[in-house]
Amino acid sequence: MNHIPSPSYSITLRLEIESRIGMFAQIATAISQAGGDLGSIDIVRVEKGKIVRDITVNARNEEHEREIVKSVKNIKGIKIIRVMDRTFFAHQGGKIEIHNKIPLRNRDDLSKVYTPGVARICRDIQENKTHAYRYTIKGNSVAIVTDGTAVLGLGDIGPEASMPVMEGKAMIFKEFAGIDAFPIALQIRDAKEIIDTVKNISPTFGGISLEDISAPRCFEIEWGLQQELDIPVIHDDQHGTAVVVLAALINVARLLKRNIKKFKVVIVGAGAAGTATALMLSAYGVRDIVVCDKAGAIYRGRRLNMNQYKRALSTKTNPRNIRGKITDVMKGADVFIGLSAPNIINIEDIKRMSDEPIVFALANPEPEIAPEEALPIVRVLATGRSDYPNQINNMLSFPGIFRGLLDVRAKGVNEEIKFSAAYAIADSVKDEELTEDYIIPSIFDKKVVTSVAHAVAETAKKSGIA
Repeated sequence: MNHIPSPSYSITLRLEIESRIGMFAQIATAISQAGGDLGSIDIVRVEKGKIVRDITVNARNEEHEREIVKSVKNIKGIKIIRVMDRTFFAHQGGKIEIHNKIPLRNRDDLSKVYTPGVARICRDIQENKTHAYRYTIKGNSVAIVTDGTAVLGLGDIGPEASMPVMEGKAMIFKEFAGIDAFPIALQIRDAKEIIDTVKNISPTFGGISLEDISAPRCFEIEWGLQQELDIPVIHDDQHGTAVVVLAALINVARLLKRNIKKFKVVIVGAGAAGTATALMLSAYGVRDIVVCDKAGAIYRGRRLNMNQYKRALSTKTNPRNIRGKITDVMKGADVFIGLSAPNIINIEDIKRMSDEPIVFALANPEPEIAPEEALPIVRVLATGRSDYPNQINNMLSFPGIFRGLLDVRAKGVNEEIKFSAAYAIADSVKDEELTEDYIIPSIFDKKVVTSVAHAVAETAKKSGIA
């Protein structure tokens, strides 16, 4: 449970207040006693004997919002006109829209952008399909495709309910990388149908970003689309996360003057992000990685709760063939990476790790262990949250990766490109800046996108997929 007031639960109270001395002090006291965080205060209008104000308050959750409203309502001389949840208001009508890039003012403009002039452009593209990158939106567009089966920490909520997340993703693409991204929520679950559908709409787009599709289907869908299409296809929950985890771990090794390839790593979570992170670290050269799921360590020959993807994972990880629960596996580990669920490890588990434990508790919004508990006993802590240092967020990777791929009209994506993105993110933190509380750059540092895009574009050229 979130114990700190957050802008995610922000309300604006429109209050009609009697014009008496001390009224605002009573309001501020009531909000404070209810545990709210008082924000902006605006005068809406002044009337005879009363004043109407908008008062913004951050709360912990929806129940806390109601407690704050009740506390203010009990003040004599106060009338609550309206309570507005500011997060809901931000989503009202959707968060994105389409704008024309050039004006459409008269017949001359119309004749160039539409009939009859547009026919010349159509014929040109008919003769040379690659000109679609030059004369249409294709060269700067990405489809964000989901079926709504694994949305945030909410799980299978369906395509309609996934749309606010997809719109948010489109906003990030535009704001940080200048890419026009379109949310596409599909009312289908069958992997082959999804592959066929995305293939059929692909002529519009220069890249496909798969999002919030449950494992293990997400592996089949991504692989299938990569075989079928000549544009980059990336499942962000897998590779966007894995790239940022690798970048953070590169910097931890730099900070501690350790060889990253000699770290003993435990990854909890064998879904999209956990599997991709394990495979990327393994490909990078980290030799000792053990992945755990609900049944414990994944090892060669395990029969319980296995599928073809976990069997493949068992051949590339757990070289010592360790068996047992998460608690057993963490003994002597240097690095814990949680990509699973809240509160699955405790202080004693961390104490079983090596002398300088590195803990990435990345479950969101509630991590695998409360940061307040872990901080006193770890050397480095990272979470997926913005209210603690070292936020591991795939926002650091996917805008720059797609920007670089689109810039060189890449036909796909490979492991070298992902490594180059991780290096670019890691190098954004200079040696003199590197500390236990700063192993990864801010998600709002737009220089990161530029660095990642440049590195990705250069690697794509060198590896022959540009």
